Amino acid sequence: MVQKIDAAVFQRMIIHAHAAINAQKQPINDLNVFPVPDGDTGTNMTLTIGAAAAEMQKKHYDTVGQAAGGTASALLRGARGNSGVILSLLFRGLSKAIKEKETMDGRDLAIALDFGVAAAYKAVMKPAEGTILTVSRLAAARAAGQAREDESFEGVLEAAIQEGREALERTIDQNPVLKKAGVVDAGGKGFLVILQGMLDEVRGLPMPEDAQDVPNDKADFEAVNVEDITFAFDTVFIVRKFKEDTDLEPYRRYLESIGDSLVIGEDDEAFKVHVHTNTPGSALNEAQKYGVLELAKIENMRTQAEDLAAGRHVQSTDDLGAIEEELEKNAAGPVHAAPEKKFGYVAVCAGSGLEDVFRDLGVDGLVGGGQTMNPSTQDILKAIDATPAEIVYVLPNNKNIIMAAQQTVPLCEDKKVIVLPTKTVPQGISAMLAADPEAEEEDNTAAMTEGFANVRTSEITYAARDSDFDGFAIHQGDYLALEEHQLFGTDQDLSAILDRLARSDSHQRAEFISIFYGEDVTEEKAQRAEEIFAAACPNAEITLLAGGQPVYYFMISAE
Repeated sequence: MVQKIDAAVFQRMIIHAHAAINAQKQPINDLNVFPVPDGDTGTNMTLTIGAAAAEMQKKHYDTVGQAAGGTASALLRGARGNSGVILSLLFRGLSKAIKEKETMDGRDLAIALDFGVAAAYKAVMKPAEGTILTVSRLAAARAAGQAREDESFEGVLEAAIQEGREALERTIDQNPVLKKAGVVDAGGKGFLVILQGMLDEVRGLPMPEDAQDVPNDKADFEAVNVEDITFAFDTVFIVRKFKEDTDLEPYRRYLESIGDSLVIGEDDEAFKVHVHTNTPGSALNEAQKYGVLELAKIENMRTQAEDLAAGRHVQSTDDLGAIEEELEKNAAGPVHAAPEKKFGYVAVCAGSGLEDVFRDLGVDGLVGGGQTMNPSTQDILKAIDATPAEIVYVLPNNKNIIMAAQQTVPLCEDKKVIVLPTKTVPQGISAMLAADPEAEEEDNTAAMTEGFANVRTSEITYAARDSDFDGFAIHQGDYLALEEHQLFGTDQDLSAILDRLARSDSHQRAEFISIFYGEDVTEEKAQRAEEIFAAACPNAEITLLAGGQPVYYFMISAE
């Protein structure tokens, strides 16, 4: 048994730990459903420990205390996500315990692990059982017991890992979300992989070079409802303090009032925040009372969870470089268009037919997007900049895009931007029908707002998986009818659900009904839909148009 380690061994342990979790990051991602099902715990923990591994490869330390301090500092700045911040806190506490140590034995390790757990629990506002906190706490307790019998570093670390594995297996029964998904905690698993990598280095085992084919459980992401995500934005940022003895308690209380899953890690120079919130801008603005913002990462967990459940690639800020390159490669048209007219219009939609409709109505800029394809603020801003008008109206045409559109208002310096909160494409079309290029700004805005406010939108789509929603038993492949984004009904027969929708109150009272059929709908089926509505709504004027939109077989507006 290895009795004690020095700085050089500790540095190699951190490098080995990074290689170990990098090899298993995808199996850990596949476990990630708590606190939200965004499938990135393995990636976040890998990147977090990777920051420390890079530091250990660059520098030489004389004592194990110095090496641990360097590790903790690098982890704080490199921490990603909830799990990464907690991991950095565990090592922050560990580093404090051995700050003055030249070497570290088993007793030192046990004390250090206990310090780390205390630091993590102190920073997490609402600790939950069945998480990395539980696993690390029980592992540290076992390390303390082992150290009383055997002070060898190797023996204490091995005992901690063994207890941690047993604790990990119990997490599935301790946390309702994990039990529903049928998996153990992803953060706890990642922590044990890191500890095992450290132990393997002590024992002289080779580092894994590539991702291993590790047998593993996989979370049932479809069992976790996106609606259960109260706060949408996973927000992580670093702030360099104005002064060392900054009291962050008032800031903690503020963050608790606007979000959850709050973790704050700090050292003498900086602090790092992880919080789930619906107003990330507020969290960042308030932080600047305590220091200078250095770095921030904001990701939409609802869209990430939807992508996971649908088996799609989950975009994160790690994709930004590739996305920016693609945008630059495909960039076309003027970056800034000088005003040539009073009013200009930008609309968001997907589908060649819908694009043609908006162009015919006088829209200057079209931004591709819609359900499951939300454009960024930058995408919308680019279209605004290219619009040669003094005042540019933006029609988001989807409730999930309105916020991104509103962010363009303070960003556009040479044009006035007015975002009309249209939630559907038919609302956007009706707003354009009411637009008057000769009117005063206030009158034009009022007319367009009134135009879309009187539109009710229905949509026909399909169920990607079995689920139970608002009393409806939904089966994969069912046709779903939505009215104003609320579930109207389901059926396995398209004509039947169209007929039920046509006989709803909103369509029975309508004077004008427009049916836009999607890219997967044949002309024959589209004409059948028109016939159904004509028979059910004899007093309405029916218009059939090829929208070419994805996702929705039909978009139907009633006025």
